[in-house]
Amino acid sequence: MSKEEHLLTVRNLKKHFPIRGGLFGGQIGTVQAVDGVSFTIKHGQTLGLVGESGCGKSTTGMLVLRLLEMTAGQVLFQGQDVGQMKKQELRDFRRHAQIIFQDPYASLNPRMSVGDIIAEPMMLHDIASGIERTKKVEDLLKVVGLGPHHARRYPHEFSGGQRQRIGIARALAVQPKLIVCDEPVSALDVSIQSQILNLLVDLQQELGLAYLFIAHGLNAVKHISDEIGVMYLGKMVELGEGDELILNPLHPYTKTLISAIPQPHPGAKKNRIILQGDVPSPANPPSGCRFHTRCPEQIAICSQEEPEFRQVQSRFVACHLVK
Repeated sequence: MSKEEHLLTVRNLKKHFPIRGGLFGGQIGTVQAVDGVSFTIKHGQTLGLVGESGCGKSTTGMLVLRLLEMTAGQVLFQGQDVGQMKKQELRDFRRHAQIIFQDPYASLNPRMSVGDIIAEPMMLHDIASGIERTKKVEDLLKVVGLGPHHARRYPHEFSGGQRQRIGIARALAVQPKLIVCDEPVSALDVSIQSQILNLLVDLQQELGLAYLFIAHGLNAVKHISDEIGVMYLGKMVELGEGDELILNPLHPYTKTLISAIPQPHPGAKKNRIILQGDVPSPANPPSGCRFHTRCPEQIAICSQEEPEFRQVQSRFVACHLVK
């Protein structure tokens, strides 16, 4: 596989937050929010990133866009090192890499009209002006399923699904190549989630977009992702082609997430895997495999030695049980 195929390459990405306390506010610990995550995304394809709350997936998205500074690792966008970019280079990068946030209301300025919200990125990146910019705003509203007349309204006048469409239009305003979708449907009604997912799929096919699609579970991710990465407590535990990973999960944690996917047939039998205990603290992760304290399949070595994230057949997995 040639490197040119990859729009985004992430290597051994880490983000550790200091814990401060004591009389003089010194560092007394470290939260290992992201601890050695690696993946690639090809042009026009989607990587779904899933895991429980606190596993580091949203932090990973922020690091990719350099909205947070990484502790270690490397992010390459079209071969350029994002971590080494100067101010103007970073500005150019952010035209090509945008984000859609989880809460469509909190991410929209309530004092700005929808037209101004969508036009603002164009103004910042000097894309069109005057009548041409107004026309682009109207075209973007049509693309996401709204009307030109909505440009004069304000965010509070819209439903959650409509506000997320506005957020998508804003992300599209600068013609990006990559969009980080940070749980874009988790705050929406179930009936609206599928509409937004279908919109994202249609836009990808029409515009050739690449997505880093972040979500809690596999139910939404499986319909949109070419590849799926599963994170647990700051680590990537399994990464592979979407359909194959769903049909034949290798890591015990992946099996647990798949067992939680609702069945479309009410009478169908489901062997649901219920994990015991709580997710350990990223400030004090377990020794060995970080999942071993909750893993129903653990063996002695799991608590002693951290498994290598290695290639097994056509995917990558970090588990002592997988040969």
